[in-house]
Amino acid sequence: MSQAPHTPKPPWLRKRLFAGPEFQSVRTLLRRNHLHTVCEAAACPNIWECFSRKTATFMILGDHCSRDCLFCAVAHGSLSPPDPAEPQRVAAAIDALGLDYVVITSVTRDDLPDYGAGHFAAVLAAVRSLAQPRLVELLIPDFQGEATALQQVIAAKPDVLNHNLETVPRLYSRVRPQASYRRSLELLGHVRDLAPQMPTKSGLMLGLGETEPEVIAVLNDLLAAGCRILTLGQYLQPIASRLPVSRYWTPEEFKSLREQALTMGFAQVAAGPFVRSSYEAKNVYERLDLKKRGIQP
Repeated sequence: MSQAPHTPKPPWLRKRLFAGPEFQSVRTLLRRNHLHTVCEAAACPNIWECFSRKTATFMILGDHCSRDCLFCAVAHGSLSPPDPAEPQRVAAAIDALGLDYVVITSVTRDDLPDYGAGHFAAVLAAVRSLAQPRLVELLIPDFQGEATALQQVIAAKPDVLNHNLETVPRLYSRVRPQASYRRSLELLGHVRDLAPQMPTKSGLMLGLGETEPEVIAVLNDLLAAGCRILTLGQYLQPIASRLPVSRYWTPEEFKSLREQALTMGFAQVAAGPFVRSSYEAKNVYERLDLKKRGIQP
């Protein structure tokens, strides 16, 4: 049963705000380096917590997207050419924050010949050039299914390659009208085939009208595509013009889905109302690494 667009949030979605000096220092650093984050652009509910821990998910290739997905608060249109100086600015900010694990994503750039793949590779190369080694997770768009673009990113050798399915196939035409469930699934399968040792990760937002059997079917599709790291979080309407929440999944339901996903074969699963693709990404990776080495986390 769908909920009304303005149904009050349940008590488990009340989040304590962290407003310490670290939060402002991160914002100042980002402004000084003319950098964008998905934390701000997508109105992430975890921004206060993450910035206060001096971490952020960098969003490259501008702050306007070539698509207009109906779940996302990132601005649409007004696209600018890639900034050749951005890779070095991202690397400098990572160095200043002292991050040893970083997630880098982007707006979707269907207007570019390589869909932004070369810029991802350039940013990763700049981070790799820092004196202190960093683990890097790239959260990429679908590159319109273009194999050469994906190969360019794989050749840059990120430590984790993340691409979100976001929702179940039935809802794509409503939630992601410019995307394709099959295309995104095939992208993950291509990573498995081209770089079988590279961990792949994907995530779903719950609360857009999906059913639990539909979610389980998507998890089976992800496993078949070689994906072994999963995130499941509650969709929250970011701005009034975006889709309303259909229902709020309870913490107990997220816990049950996590247990089912692990039983099905996922190596690591982060699931909960506030979980997002990059939330606690370092901890998820470290638990994966321990499991790969035969150590029980």
